[in-house]
This record gives sequence, C-alpha cells and structure tokens, in this order.
Amino acid sequence: MKHRNFCQITAAAVILTAGLPCAQPASATPLASARTQTPLVVNARWGGHCTYDRLVIDLKGYVPTVTVTPVTRLFYDGSGERVPLAGKYFLQVRLHPAAAHTEGGKNVYRGPKLIKVYLPKLKGIAMTGDFEGYVTLGATFNTKPTYKHFTLHQPERFVLDIAHPNVC
Repeated sequence: MKHRNFCQITAAAVILTAGLPCAQPASATPLASARTQTPLVVNARWGGHCTYDRLVIDLKGYVPTVTVTPVTRLFYDGSGERVPLAGKYFLQVRLHPAAAHTEGGKNVYRGPKLIKVYLPKLKGIAMTGDFEGYVTLGATFNTKPTYKHFTLHQPERFVLDIAHPNVC
C-alpha cells in the first residue's frame, strides 16, 4: 500500500513539474511583451462616405493613447515651420507612445507626408512629427469639423470620422 501511494505521489509530482517549463509569468505573455514595444505608425489613409469623411491611421503593435485637438494652425514638430496646407480649421492627432521609425532609424511610415484631399470636409493631411515617442499628424478643413474617434483591432487602427451632410 505504501508503495502504491508513493507511486501515485511521485507520478503527480512528475506531471505537475512537467508543466512548469511551459508556465510563464504574466509579464512574459505575448500581450504584455507587445505592450512594451513602441507601436509603429505605418500608414494614414482616408475615404469619403455618404455622411462622413474618415481618416484611418494604421499601426503595428497596439493602439497607443491618441489625442485629437483643434488647433489654429499646423506646425511641424521640431522645426516649428508652418505646414503648407490651406484650410480654416485644423485638427492635430497625436499618438504617444509611438514612432514612425524602427529603433535603428529605418522609416516604416508609408503614408502621405503632405497631401491635399478633395472630400466634402477633409481637405488635407500632413505628417507633422515623429520625435521622442510622439507621432503627430494634422488634418485641414474649410469649415469647422464635427468629429468622433475610436479604435479598431486586428489589424490595429485609429479612426477619425468627420461628419458632413449627406452627399449620396
């Protein structure tokens, strides 16, 4: 009887310890390690819909904190030079932490640096900064924009919808 209990205990111990190399602390899970990597801004794209214009920022990694701020003008980060896009109203979209380049300095952003857009509301997009953990883009409008923003996942995206009257 003692031998049988000993065998059962030994077998249980072997089974339990066999699983230990597979166990990982929470900090080593893929989600946690993905959060430690700076998300990369890889593209910006836009589209027109019946009642809104949409700006989408594509990311590799996760969606960082994003602030959308109405500003009086758009300026390039670092230089402070004015962004040469016409418009009366401007939105600054700032992502942090984020980068548009790898740690080695290779540019990963493939979207427009500066482009006029001919949609009902959205008139231009500019990449205005990629510096010290912040990526900043700007959008221009001829009339005051009413907007909402949200995130989408798999793939990771930040979405800015700008409302306008139905054009369909």
